[in-house]
Amino acid sequence: MSLFDQKQRLRKQAYTVRRNEPNKLQHSLQAMERWLSLPVYVNASSALWYVDCRSELRTRQTLASELQLPETKTIVVPYCTVDHSGNPCLGLWKLHSIDELVTGAWQIQEPPRERQQEANRLVLPNQLDVVMVPGVAFSRQGDRLGSGQGYYDRLLRKLRPDCATVGVCYESQLRDDLVHEPHDVRVQQIVTESQVYKVYP
Repeated sequence: MSLFDQKQRLRKQAYTVRRNEPNKLQHSLQAMERWLSLPVYVNASSALWYVDCRSELRTRQTLASELQLPETKTIVVPYCTVDHSGNPCLGLWKLHSIDELVTGAWQIQEPPRERQQEANRLVLPNQLDVVMVPGVAFSRQGDRLGSGQGYYDRLLRKLRPDCATVGVCYESQLRDDLVHEPHDVRVQQIVTESQVYKVYP
């Protein structure tokens, strides 16, 4: 079986596990409490959050609350776009309120298309201090299985070396049989409802 086929098989299994996760709201809130207490988040000046969709661990409720606090850090959200060569990539946008987001590609909440290029909202990858990384599955060694589009792998390769990367998922999404390829980028920590796994450094 090719690596592509192995990943597709693992992805299908992992999607089923994630969809069937019990107590999604409770477990999401518990994981978000751990995320908020991470030193790499507390000490960050800028942080990228993902906005959950479908069966992903839910971040929106905590994100909305965090945005209502006095502005202590720049909160950034991603959106799907293309680079100067026409390749798919993630754009980064400074978010002020959860109400600014609209439904975009793949039903993901993102900034309105007509506002994505506003100069005072654009954020560059090298300006991020910590990145919350979604995934279909993770290993305790920091491997990540995404949706297969490569958006986050491309973003993670553009970050500063000292930018922290944190996978956020349900404990049930952790697996020991993930396939790692050279272009796959590992995360440094993983946060679940039960534990924080520090992979490296």
